[in-house]
Amino acid sequence: MKKNNKHVVIIGGGFGGLTAAKAFEDANAEVTLIDRSNHHLFQPLLYQVATAGLSPADIAAPIRAILRSQANTEVLMAEVDGINVQDRLVLMKDRQVSYDYLVIATGATHSYFGRDEWRRFAPGLKSIVDATTIRRNILLAFENAEMEPDQEKKKAWLTFVMVGAGPTGVEMAGSIAELSHKALKSDFRHIEPAQTRIILVEAGPRILAGFPEDLATKARKKLETFGVEILTGARVEHIDESGVAFSNSKIPARTVIWCAGVAASPAGKWLQAEVDRAGRVKVRPDLSVPGHPEIFVIGDTACCVQDEKPLPGVAPVAMQQGRYAASIIKRKIDGETEVEPFRYRNHGNLATVGRSFAIVDLGRIKTSGFIAWMAWIIVHIYYLIGFRNRILVMVEWGWAYLTFQRGARLITIDEQDKNGDKILKNM
Repeated sequence: MKKNNKHVVIIGGGFGGLTAAKAFEDANAEVTLIDRSNHHLFQPLLYQVATAGLSPADIAAPIRAILRSQANTEVLMAEVDGINVQDRLVLMKDRQVSYDYLVIATGATHSYFGRDEWRRFAPGLKSIVDATTIRRNILLAFENAEMEPDQEKKKAWLTFVMVGAGPTGVEMAGSIAELSHKALKSDFRHIEPAQTRIILVEAGPRILAGFPEDLATKARKKLETFGVEILTGARVEHIDESGVAFSNSKIPARTVIWCAGVAASPAGKWLQAEVDRAGRVKVRPDLSVPGHPEIFVIGDTACCVQDEKPLPGVAPVAMQQGRYAASIIKRKIDGETEVEPFRYRNHGNLATVGRSFAIVDLGRIKTSGFIAWMAWIIVHIYYLIGFRNRILVMVEWGWAYLTFQRGARLITIDEQDKNGDKILKNM
């Protein structure tokens, strides 16, 4: 580190943290980015890894490779345990790093609303490990159904339940429908994958609550044409290995996927700051922590209110906040004191419902169908990190569109468990 340069530490290499780091390329500062993984993950396409449409490497890129051209930036692969705000130190297991300015972009994890025991039976989707676990569960379900002589147990293996009907739940449901009804249609001899039961459960009154109701209705109708059953106003009471229970009914299912609530990282505890119900740090209009103008919290970790509503935990919000936080820090380093409050510019929301159908909300412009699906493809290809990943994903999507095949149908078994039959029968 240069002697007179300020040191900026960024925790988290997701959309917000990586965008902030890249914005410091020409800054009069030394930057350290800390992440517990060595890669940046394009989370909007994680569901396609979980449903065998893409491989993990297609939607991830090494953080060091992304930032290799920034001479003022170093990357540490480490787990942050806490922050000493008095001495301005980021604490890790075997080291500590001092900072002049700190950007926290540690994202969110799954929230089971106090029922963490459900995690074992209903994994969520936030990481590559989550995605490959879910992919294994889905593909093993078909394998187990193929060998199951009992018809009721066979039906349970061929029943898939998504809990939560936001974009992730909707996209998962549509993708599993395409996998079972098309890609696996002729691969088995004792089951008919096309008879797979796919159920989307939502506690609220409708699916896709973040979209206009007319678009959500179109998405629902499209899902129903795929054979997806949609249960709204259905609050889950219990989940175990046999299925999902409600107040007066139960769905026997061996594969349940959690697409519902999220909780922020422990950043609020590290900072001893005020947080909202989801654990997100309540930040000032400039995204700094009250009482600590040198600390900025962005993305899913921050509770940022705009027009009397908290901003959603989506990638565009995190990226805009990352650029904004970097610009404020650079101005402070240069001696400027006047700053404009952060203002999110919503360029639109997109969600795909399956093959050739998506919904797009651009404010005044709302559309659905094939044109919206093409817009969804273009946006996601554009934001993927790296030319290689863009080409690979386009090729995979093109092949899947022409043949209905999925190229990443691998079942991976933990080498520590040498009994493969045990995994097959006791997922």
